[in-house]
Amino acid sequence: MQSSNHLPITRRGLLAAGAASASATMVARTAQAQAQDAVRSPDTAAGGPPLTTVTLQVNGKTQRMALDTRTTLLDALREHLHLTGTKKGCDHGQCGACTVIVDGQRINACLTLAVMHEGGAVTTIEGLGTPERLHPLQAAFVKHDGFQCGYCTPGQICSAAGVLDEIAKGVPSHVSEDLNAKPMFSAAELRERMSGNICRCGAYSNIVEAITDVANAGAKA
Repeated sequence: MQSSNHLPITRRGLLAAGAASASATMVARTAQAQAQDAVRSPDTAAGGPPLTTVTLQVNGKTQRMALDTRTTLLDALREHLHLTGTKKGCDHGQCGACTVIVDGQRINACLTLAVMHEGGAVTTIEGLGTPERLHPLQAAFVKHDGFQCGYCTPGQICSAAGVLDEIAKGVPSHVSEDLNAKPMFSAAELRERMSGNICRCGAYSNIVEAITDVANAGAKA
C-alpha cells in the first residue's frame, strides 16, 4: 500500500519538472553572461545593449568606437564616423555600393561586423583621394563620365582599386584560363571581377573605359 506522505510521480509531472529545471538553468546562464558583458563594457548605457570598444585604422587615422557588437562595418563608418561616402544600397551584399578596402582586400561593408576587424586598416572612398587631389580612378571616372546619379560610384571606385591590385598580384578569377599563370588585364577579367558592383543607371561601358584607362596608364609607367 502506498504511503499517504508521498505524492504519486507521473510521467507528465516528471517531464514538466525536467523542463522547468532546464529553463531555470538557461536563464541563470544568460543572466551571468549579460553580467559579464556589462563588466567588460562599463560604458553601456542603463538598459541598452552591451557595448565593446573597437579600434580601427580608418583612412590612416586611429578611430576608437564604443559599439554594439551587432554593428556592421558599414554602419560604424556611416553612423559613428560620419564617413557617408560609403553608401548603403541593398544592405544584403548584392549591389556593391558599400565596398571598402580592409587590409588590402575589397569587401562589402554591410556583410561584416565592425568587431571582426579589430585593429584592421580600412580605406573608404574618402581615403582614396580628395577633391583637391583625386585618385587616378576618381579622375578617370570623371573623364569618362563613369557615373550618372553617382550613388554606386564610391563602391565602384573602391572595387576597381581592388581589382587592379588583384590583377597586379596575380590573383585569378573565374574567367582566368590558367590558374597557375598571372592573369592579364582584359575586358573579360574586368567585367567578371566588377560583376558584384551594380550600376542602376547603366553606365557600365563608361566604367569599363575609366578603369581600362587607369590600367593602361599603370602598364606604361
